[in-house]
Amino acid sequence: MTTDHAAHQEAVETVRKLIKGIEIAMLTTVTQEGLVSRPMKTQEVEFDGDLWFLTKEETDKYTQLKQHPKVNVSYVGDSYVSVRGTAEVVNDRAKIDQFWNAAYAKFLHTTSDDPSLVLIKVKAEAAEYWETGNLVKMVKRMFSQLTGKETEAELNKTVKL
Repeated sequence: MTTDHAAHQEAVETVRKLIKGIEIAMLTTVTQEGLVSRPMKTQEVEFDGDLWFLTKEETDKYTQLKQHPKVNVSYVGDSYVSVRGTAEVVNDRAKIDQFWNAAYAKFLHTTSDDPSLVLIKVKAEAAEYWETGNLVKMVKRMFSQLTGKETEAELNKTVKL
């Protein structure tokens, strides 16, 4: 395994652990007026560098992604994670069926066989994260803040995906 491949796998594994169990993410898209964020349910699949979301074609986000595919996806849980990437709209009925559950029927006001249902696939390019759940790291951060010797590198990390 090459060093680059090993670093990539380590970065993916770190992000996987940090976002595991966080059901709702904020998807930010670009509009003519600026940036817009909205909550989206992340699909329950292991993160492999791609994030998946379900939506309908007649939504603003669908139009926005067609015009500007660069997005940001943020997660808040035991850690804060911000994933930068490129989105594409995928029309894959088998994958939609795989991800479909009863919550979508209520949230999207439709059924799984609705032809306007599509997937948003976000190919992650980089992730910035702040691990807040680790007590030792939190104590170190508090100490660095008190001593005034705090640096951004100590508070968070960015990984290329």
